Amino acid sequence: MMAYNSISRWSGALGVCAIIAIIRPAHADPRAVVELFTSQGCSSCPPADKLVGELAKDPSVIALSMPIDYWDYLGWKDTLADSRFSARQKAYSHVRGDRNLYTPQMIVNGSAQVIGSDRASIESAIKNTGKTDGVMSVPVTMSMSGKLINVQVAASKEPAQAGGTPVRGEVWICSVSKSVPIAIGRGENRGREITYYNVVRNLLKVGDWNGSSGSWTVPLENISREGVDAAVVILQDGNREKPGAMLGAAYTSLR
Repeated sequence: MMAYNSISRWSGALGVCAIIAIIRPAHADPRAVVELFTSQGCSSCPPADKLVGELAKDPSVIALSMPIDYWDYLGWKDTLADSRFSARQKAYSHVRGDRNLYTPQMIVNGSAQVIGSDRASIESAIKNTGKTDGVMSVPVTMSMSGKLINVQVAASKEPAQAGGTPVRGEVWICSVSKSVPIAIGRGENRGREITYYNVVRNLLKVGDWNGSSGSWTVPLENISREGVDAAVVILQDGNREKPGAMLGAAYTSLR
């Protein structure tokens, strides 16, 4: 593994990408969604993993861990990794127009990338991206009705783009495990037990959003799996291949 400025870097071919989600507004009116791309095989990642746990306590921030799989060949297979997260990280890089892929990398509001253990840079990125038109401006809520999850997205507060192009985005819901302790047997973190917070365990696209208010119903069984105890819904500009700015989100505990 290559190291640079206390981060681990990688570049290469990845697969198809995917994205995120949330539920009822336990985090009301969040100002940011932050996504940490991390790996159990990265010795630079534990401070960032810990920071996600701290950020998750802030009701105005939705903090998510997205373990990647491209360090698995170094001797320890990440037990939480998903190739879709690796692809998502690469998609962000393509949108930015760079090859800046590393762990721990934090993507803030779908727009800015910073080192995932640098709290000051994360807070600065949250503040700066929040000044961008549309970012986290659309109310998103979830409610439970029996074994159904109801997702509501409000209408856009932003005018149509230049040329009359309507505001568009995608709505995703994901399953989340709030806290997952992992004993690591090999690799750079061998012998350590590290707790990962708000780990995304499953992804499901709910629908497309055209700037008007909309609602969707998702069976709870579609996002349930062992260890899942929270859910997130995200409204994001662009699409899975070209993810853009976060327009709105919500979080809820399922237990």
